[in-house]
Amino acid sequence: MLAAQVIGPGQVEMTEQPLPEPGPGEVRVRLEGCGVCASNLGPWSGPEWMEFPLPPGELGHEGWGRVDALGAGVPHDRLGERVAVFGGRSFATHEVVAQDAALPIPAALGDRPMPAEPFGCAVSIFRAARVEPGDTVAIIGIGFLGAVLTQLATRAGARVIAISRRQESLDLAAGMGAAEVVAMADHGEVLEKLGTLTGGQGCDVVVECTGYQWPLDMAAEILRESGRLVIAGYHQDGPRQVNMQLWNWRAFEIANAHVRDRATNLAAMQEAMRLVDEGVLTTEELLTHEYPLDRLGAALDATRDKPDGFVKAVVVMP
Repeated sequence: MLAAQVIGPGQVEMTEQPLPEPGPGEVRVRLEGCGVCASNLGPWSGPEWMEFPLPPGELGHEGWGRVDALGAGVPHDRLGERVAVFGGRSFATHEVVAQDAALPIPAALGDRPMPAEPFGCAVSIFRAARVEPGDTVAIIGIGFLGAVLTQLATRAGARVIAISRRQESLDLAAGMGAAEVVAMADHGEVLEKLGTLTGGQGCDVVVECTGYQWPLDMAAEILRESGRLVIAGYHQDGPRQVNMQLWNWRAFEIANAHVRDRATNLAAMQEAMRLVDEGVLTTEELLTHEYPLDRLGAALDATRDKPDGFVKAVVVMP
C-alpha cells in the first residue's frame, strides 16, 4: 500500500508499506479519501514534544472507503461495504480497524466524500451545548466546526450570532442560517455589538471554536449570568488563563465538548451521517479543497493558511 509519512516539521514523503491483513474481528478498508483536521497542525509545525518520523499514515483520522478484506468472525456481507472509518492512520490507501469502527455510509449518499469523524465531532459539541429553542447562541470562529454548529443550532430553533475574522467565513455562517454576523476585529467593538444584539443581557450559550486565548476571553465576556460556555476549540499549545472572578461571579456552566469515549464518538459519527443523509447537514459547501495523497503537505499548509474560499481540505487516494 501507499502511505504518506510526516518525517519532520512541515515535511512529508510517500512510502510503500506491506499491505496489512485484518485480524479476528477486524476489517481492512481500501480508503477513498481522508479529511484534514486542524488538530494536525500542531504536529505538522514540529513542537518539541513530537518525535519524527511519525508512523506511515498517522494524523489521518477522518477516512472513508470500502471494506476490501475481512478478519475471522466478520460477516461476509460486509465485504465491499462503503464505510466511514474511526481510525488514526488514514493518510494511506488502506487501513485496518475493528469492524465496529467501520461505519456503513448511507447508500443514498452515493460516492460523495464522507469524512464522518469531524461531522461527528460537531454533533458531540452540539449535544454538550444543550441548545434550546429560543436560545441566543454565539459561535466564535466559523471554520468547518463553526459552520456545522450554525446549521445544527439554527435547526434547533436558536438565534445564532456568528463571530469570525474573515468576511467569507461570516458569509458562510449567514448561508448556514446565522441570524447575525459580527467581525472579530477590535475586542471592544465586538463586546459593544454583542451587548446591542442581546439587549445587554449576554448570550445564553457561547461556543468557542478557535482554540486561542483571546476568543476564550471574549466568550466569557459575552455570556449571560448562568450561561453555558462550551469549549470546542482545540487548545493544543499550552496553558490558558481565565478571569476566574468573572467566571465565578456570573456562575457560568463550563462544558468541555471534547470527547474521548470511543462508543460516544462512534454513535456521534453515525448520527452525523444520518443528518447528512436527511439533508440537515450539508457537505458540498464545507469540503472545499481536494488534494491527491502525495500532496498532503499542501493540504496541511492550506489548512493552516486558509486560502480564499477555504473551509476544509480532503485528500483523495490514488
